This record gives sequence, structure tokens and C-alpha cells, in this order.
Amino acid sequence: MLVGSYDSSLVVFSFLVAVLASYTALDLTGRIATASGRAVHWWLVGGAGAMGTGIWSMHFIGMLAFSLPIPLGYDPLITGLSLLIAIALSAFALWTVCQKTLPWDRLVLGALVMGAGVACMHYSGMAAMRMTPGITYDPALFGASVLIAVIASGAALWIAFQLRRDGEHTRKLRMGAAVVMGAAIVGMHYTGMFAAQFPAGSFCGAALHGVSNVWLAFVIIVATIAVLSIALIVSILDLRFESRTSVLAVSLAQANQELTHLALHDNLTKLPNRVLLEDRLSQAIKTIDREGGTFALMFIDLDGFKAVNDAYGHRIGDLLLVDVAQRIRGSVRGQDTVARVGGDEFVLIAQIRSPSDAAGLAEQMLHEIEKPVQVGGHDVRVSASIGISVYPGDGANEHELLSNADAAMYYAKASGRNTFCYFETSMHQNVHNQLQLQQDLRKALVRREFVLHYQPKFRAPDGPVLGAEALLRWQHPSRGLVPPNDFIPLAEKTGLIVPIGEWVLNEACRQMKKWLDEGHADWTVAVNLSPAQFAHSGLVDTVGTTLMRHDLKPHHLTLEITESTAMRDVETSLATLGELSAMGVNISIDDFGTGYSSLLYLKRLPATELKIDRGFVSELAHDSEDAAIVSAIVGLGQTLNLKIVAEGVETQEQQEFLTALGCDSLQGFLLGKPVSAERFVSMAGAAESEKARTAGDVTQSS
Repeated sequence: MLVGSYDSSLVVFSFLVAVLASYTALDLTGRIATASGRAVHWWLVGGAGAMGTGIWSMHFIGMLAFSLPIPLGYDPLITGLSLLIAIALSAFALWTVCQKTLPWDRLVLGALVMGAGVACMHYSGMAAMRMTPGITYDPALFGASVLIAVIASGAALWIAFQLRRDGEHTRKLRMGAAVVMGAAIVGMHYTGMFAAQFPAGSFCGAALHGVSNVWLAFVIIVATIAVLSIALIVSILDLRFESRTSVLAVSLAQANQELTHLALHDNLTKLPNRVLLEDRLSQAIKTIDREGGTFALMFIDLDGFKAVNDAYGHRIGDLLLVDVAQRIRGSVRGQDTVARVGGDEFVLIAQIRSPSDAAGLAEQMLHEIEKPVQVGGHDVRVSASIGISVYPGDGANEHELLSNADAAMYYAKASGRNTFCYFETSMHQNVHNQLQLQQDLRKALVRREFVLHYQPKFRAPDGPVLGAEALLRWQHPSRGLVPPNDFIPLAEKTGLIVPIGEWVLNEACRQMKKWLDEGHADWTVAVNLSPAQFAHSGLVDTVGTTLMRHDLKPHHLTLEITESTAMRDVETSLATLGELSAMGVNISIDDFGTGYSSLLYLKRLPATELKIDRGFVSELAHDSEDAAIVSAIVGLGQTLNLKIVAEGVETQEQQEFLTALGCDSLQGFLLGKPVSAERFVSMAGAAESEKARTAGDVTQSS
């Protein structure tokens, strides 16, 4: 027998190639398992080629490590056939482990097929030497090599299936598994080599015309490194690309989810917005039509929110809206929908058993909303007006239900606020009138439809005239003279009160300057400031600019603010009034006695006069309590060195009583009604003449 020997360096290299081929195979199974579409087929073809080449290369490097004392060579056709066998069994292996499941019967069958394929590749490679006489094999070692091939194939299939998904420690596990698989492949190969026996006198038929060992070794080594390296690099790059794509996909999904949420929810309160509300409302209608039942649609509008916004700023207003939204959400059931559809407008869709159930729910929300809340260091309180429409009955679709609930809400607001109203058909006309009045109000400034009337202010008891209070009137082109109570609340709600108030201030100062030029040097003009106008950041500048525009001395202007307005944000009010007082403008506290003033703050206000509310004056003759209150106000004003003005004087008894108490000046219909600027001068002159005539009669009689 010919005795063979092995090149130890090539043996080591064959083991390394086996490990590298095993790792490449495991990595490629991961790529195939996560791929989709046509990419699966491309990865399967490419993976089979790389894996088959690696296994085949390990085999032939092991063959090249073996030498006999005769020249050796390899038949190209048989060598190529063994390569094709390696690629085919690699394709089968990759296909097997990339299935969704790997039951034991399929694993055993796959191990037998793969083991047989590996044995065929090995022994066909041995046959490529074309030995004469032929190679004989030790039956025991031959059987052992085939058994090792089957067991190694089964283990490889099971390991590859378990590690086909990428995880936190997958690469480390694949590396260890590759070493085990490589050792098994090498063990099978060299067991088969040891089984081969070469009789004495044998010669290699492929030595003369076959491929030389040196050339073949070089080609296999270079090709193996190239193929496996390219396969691994492509796999790693694909994994990174897939990972980045996955991250991008997750980011895009999150972004789409956030965009969808933003598109369907209010950014401030996180409640559904109008778009989502209409969808929920449509679904509710379809559900009732299909299954029966009833639901209520409630349109909720906050009362006094604009005043809070103007007084404390938008940040406080936003915080208040968030708090109110939470309170509304907390007072209804989880399946009900609460949406924000406007600045301070909310809508509720609530399942109810009968229309009367909506009343209890509305009362509960009114109670929750009117609770005081501390926002940004301020104690803030608002109420709500709620309009209710019921389906079925109050509308056939989403638009009609919303429109009718809105109409009912306006009716509730007109009924005194902090209440709720069910929709009635007659409300539509009232809502239409309100909307038309609101549109006309926006145009009134441009069309110069506003006028000022002036009510005289007399020194107690009956003169002379000290000046006038400017009172706003709206001369509507079709409605005629619109009463202030009909449009002032609307102007406050829409925010138009600020530009309208600036117009009033400008017109009153212009008229006052004209009266001064006519010789009425002792007169002053009083202008009422709305809460929104008083809270406006540009008030002081507006007053100063207006006085300069008309060259009017500040002491000829009196600004009237209500007691409740002054007390709303005391520190801010003190700062604003301090600037106005420093300018020289007179400050009057209007409607005094109706609010909740603190004497501590009252004495700090830079006011020049207190104005007693007409509600106390009108009941003087009949209510001793009102008389006591007026007496206390007069006494307080005198203590603080303030002038006292009483408005609403309509009877001689009131005139005499207020004069006796010590009021400095009086206003009321008894002394003079509000009139136009043109009539005011003649009325004041007539009053002076009447006073002089009365005084003359008294002198003559005495």
C-alpha cells in the first residue's frame, strides 16, 4: 500500500475555510429569512453558490494537503461535478432552514439528503484523481464518514434554523456554531480520507492531463477567500441597510402616527378636533339608525373666557382651557366623545337613554366648569352655556345637529349664561339675527355708524354742569338706534370692544377739545373702559397718543373702570392706573359697592372719585339697607379724600338725599338725559339759565 502524508498548514487552512464557510452559511440563512419578494430568490441562489463553494473548497484544500509518493492530479470534469453537488446540497440546506417550521421528520430527511450529498461530493472528488488500480475503502471508516456527514448535516440544519433570526447575541452564537460545524465537516472529510487505501504500484491517471496541485491550490484559496468575503460583506451591508431601513420605517410609522394624531386632535387639550368629531358623529348616527337608541350632542361655550384671556394673557387662558377640558372629560363616560372645535368651544357626544337624561349630564358639567381654579398663580373662574340637540329628532345629519346645538347654546347665553337649553325650531331665527348683528358690528366702525351721546354731570344738587359722560350708541342703517345692551356684550365676545373703545376715547377727546375751544374750561369728559380694553397692553400708550393728537390736557379726561375690573388682577390694575394717574388723567371707580373690594387695595388705587351704582340709588326711598350702603360709601370716599358721584338720579327725593349725604356730583334723567354733542351745549346752557332764574326767584322772594 502507498502511504500518504499531510501538509499541516493546508490542513489548518482547510479547517479555517470550513469554519468560514459555516459562518457564511449561517449568516446567509439570516438574510434569506428576513428578505421578501424577489430578494428571497436572489439570496437563495447567491447563498447556495457561496456556501457550496466554501464547502467544496474546504474539501479540495484537504485533498491538496494529502500527498503520495507519486504525482497527483485531478480530472476537471469530475472536479466540476463535485462543485455542482456542493452547490446543490447548499441550496437544499438553505431552502430547508428558511421554512416557517422545521419538524423532526423534515430535519431527519434533510440530514440524510445533505449527508448523502456531502459524501457524494467528497468521494466524487476522490474519484477525480482517476487512480489505477482504483481506490479501495475501509468499510468501517467509510461508513463512519457517511454517518458523520449525516449527523453533521442534521446539526448544521438545526443550528442554522435556530439562529436564522438576528438578535442581540446572534453573531456570537453563530461564531461558536460555525466552529462546531467546521470541525464536523473537517472530521467527516479526514475520516473519509483515512478510509482510502492506495495499492502499491498505483498511479494517478489525472496527473498528466489533469489540473496540477500547485495551480489548483492557488485558485481554490484565492477563489474561496474572494467568494466568502464578498458574500459576508454583502450580507453585512445588507443587514446594516435593512437595520437602517427598519429604523427609518419605524420612524416613519411613528411620524405618520403622530401626524395622524395631530390631524385628528387639538394640539393644546389633546381632545379630538372638528375633523375627528364629525367622523365620530357620523358613526354615532349610523349606529343609532342600525341598532336604535338616542344620543345627545352638546355644544359648550365658556362664559367669560375672553375676559380672562385679555386680563391675564394667552398663557393663562391656555392653561385654563386645558383644565376645563380635563374637567369636561372627567364628568362623562369613557365611550362618550369630547372635542374642542374652537377657541373656548367644546362639543360632547353622549349616549343617553332618553332626551331628559341630557339635562342631568349638562348640569353636572356646568357644576364642574364653574368651580374656581388656580392657574399661574391666579384664581380664575368661568362658567358655560350649553346647547343640546338630540338624535333622532333634532337633525338628520351631522351638520344639522351641530347647527341646532349651536343655536341652543346661543339661546342659553342670551338667557343669562351658566345654563343649558334644548334646541327648539324658533331658535334658528334668533341665531340668524345674532350672526347678522355680529357681521354688521364688524362693519360699523368702517361705515362710521357709531355715535357718542353725552350725559351731563352736575355739581350737587343741581349745577352747574361739570362735564359729561360719553355713552356709545350705534346708529344702524336698518335697525335704527341699537341699545348698548344689545351690542356691547357681542362686541366683548368677539373682541371688537377694543377697537371700538379706542374710537370712543378718540371721539370723546376730540369733542372735549372743541368744547374747551368754545370756552367751557371747567368741563371734563368721562369715558368708560371695558375689562378687555383696560387689560390691553397698549392702553396707556393709546391714552397718551390720543391726548397728544387733540392737544388735550390730561385733567380734562376721566377714565371710568368698574370695581370688579379693578379688583380682577389687583397688582396689574395698580400698575396700569398708576401710569395713567401719573400722566394726569382722572380715575373713577364705577359701579362702586357691587364688587368685593378689599379696603387694603382700595386705598392704594390712584382714583380721584367713586361712582355709586344706580342700583343703590334707585331704591333709596324704599330700602333703608341701600340708604345705609350709600351712606357708608360716601363716608368711605370722604375719608379717602375722593369725590363721590351718584348716577341714576331720577327723583327729587333722591337728589335731596344724596346731596344731604355729601355727594359731590349727580347724574340722572332728572337732571339731564344723554344727548348728542350738538344738543349738549344748548342743554347745559338752558340748565345754567334755569338755575340762575331759580336763584333769582329765591332772592326776590326773600
